[in-house]
Amino acid sequence: MTLALAPARADTTTAIRHGRHRRTRRRLVGIAALAGILLALSGAMIMLGDTIYPFSDVFAVMLGEKVPGASFTVGSLRIPRMITGVLAGIAFGVAGTTFQTMLRNPLASPDVIGITSGASAAAVVCLAVLHWSTTATTFMALLVGIATAALIYIAARGGESTGGRLILIGIGIGAMLESVVSFVIQRAADWDVAVAMRWLTGSLNSSKWDTMPPLVIATAILVPLILVLSRDLRALELGDASATALGVRVDRARVLLIVAAVALACFATATTGPIAFVAFLAGPIASRLVGPGTSLTIPAALTGAVLVLAADLIGQFAFDTTFPVGVITGVLGAPYLLYLLIRTNRIGGSS
Repeated sequence: MTLALAPARADTTTAIRHGRHRRTRRRLVGIAALAGILLALSGAMIMLGDTIYPFSDVFAVMLGEKVPGASFTVGSLRIPRMITGVLAGIAFGVAGTTFQTMLRNPLASPDVIGITSGASAAAVVCLAVLHWSTTATTFMALLVGIATAALIYIAARGGESTGGRLILIGIGIGAMLESVVSFVIQRAADWDVAVAMRWLTGSLNSSKWDTMPPLVIATAILVPLILVLSRDLRALELGDASATALGVRVDRARVLLIVAAVALACFATATTGPIAFVAFLAGPIASRLVGPGTSLTIPAALTGAVLVLAADLIGQFAFDTTFPVGVITGVLGAPYLLYLLIRTNRIGGSS
């Protein structure tokens, strides 16, 4: 009997090993493809525009050389725009997939559950009512976004369905904050409305070197923190009981992940405005590319950056009128949100 079982056990071990190799290979190929696409889009962002500069001029500017015309256009306008888009996409992508994985719900992204609405409401009030500077507006948007997330989390705590309650409470609070935005815009002067709307749509048009440091620092600190916590994040996806059995300190891990993801989303929103649906789409797209059973943090970061740069290029060059990046991502994300809601409703209704 023992001899008969040995080949079967060896075949099972071999099948498991092959399956693990296939998943690893698919993940590496997906990440490499995303990195290649991101590199190509970054180059297009720098070289394309009213004037198309060759790679030699762009490379010379990046080395610090003076190139007539290109030094200002590429060095002061296009490169900051590209870097801001990449960092904002990474921040939104990592924040979105962290919430979706932890709460086990594809609707649980910062832009759907109202967190970015808090930052947007604060920015509109600062710009259209208080007439604050861009720096002060950014700081206040960050603070109010974090406070909104804390309010949602505190209101949703307790019981067995914290994730579902958090989403519903977040959507409700987000709706209230959007009404604040609508009221302020309705009562504001025309010039203030124009300024606020440019911020609300999500745009890279105001990207400058001096607006980037907060987002650079936040991304450099918080993305590695979430990567360190990725094992705990994957355990939380199995449920609190299973995560506890695996040795995860559930409350500590959840608080750290929520704080890091919220801060990423708020820093990105405070820098570029609420670029719609990037946080919502990055995780599912990354999951399709690299397959299930692996951490989505790095693939979602790359996917978020690809979405932002691709949408910005489409908004700049695909139409007669230039559109902000948030308009393009909104057009891409809204149909997927409707599809997800319809599918969720059907599954709920059939159960």
